[in-house]
Amino acid sequence: MPTVDVIDSKRKKVGTVDLPNEVFGCKPHVTLVHEVVVMQRACDRQGTASTLRRGEVSGSGKKPWKQKHTGRARAGSIRSPVWRHGGTVFGPKPRSYAFGMPRKKYRAALQSALSAKVLEGGLVVVSELTIEQAKTKLLAKALTQLGITGSTLLVISDASSNVVQAGKNLSSVMVLRPEELNVYDIIRCHSVVIPQQELDRVKEVWS
Repeated sequence: MPTVDVIDSKRKKVGTVDLPNEVFGCKPHVTLVHEVVVMQRACDRQGTASTLRRGEVSGSGKKPWKQKHTGRARAGSIRSPVWRHGGTVFGPKPRSYAFGMPRKKYRAALQSALSAKVLEGGLVVVSELTIEQAKTKLLAKALTQLGITGSTLLVISDASSNVVQAGKNLSSVMVLRPEELNVYDIIRCHSVVIPQQELDRVKEVWS
């Protein structure tokens, strides 16, 4: 069972906590995590690329010239893909790139991503994370006092808290509820900050 330090808002150690082994003590599975990230990125694709095929471009369907005795290559349509302004061959059409995977597999990948964060020292457990007002400047100051720089993922359950509201204006900060945790955001953020009282909820959702 992994054990990490609990720090206060001044980055002072105030104790330790045993993390749930089912969620934070798994052996990192790189291949599985990569597979889930590919799935998430595919689901995020808009899939709006579109081209015109030979039946959709403008132009007459009349044969440009007769088949024989002109000295020119035979041609049947000015909309042929080999002609300028002709249609596209096998071009993209609007589609969905999304695909799914078993829930147990996704859950295992998320547990692996969180466990990897613990091993690399990217998981920060704080005694509490609060600010007096929903101001971006206050949240940025609080994170600086914690010694956290770079992209940061905050795990907060209360959607109406000042931290959630202030985090919307920081491009390097993402605020998610325990239920919204996902593999891609965990691995792309440099630090994952979890208040101590949120650990039980994370365990409940993802164990």
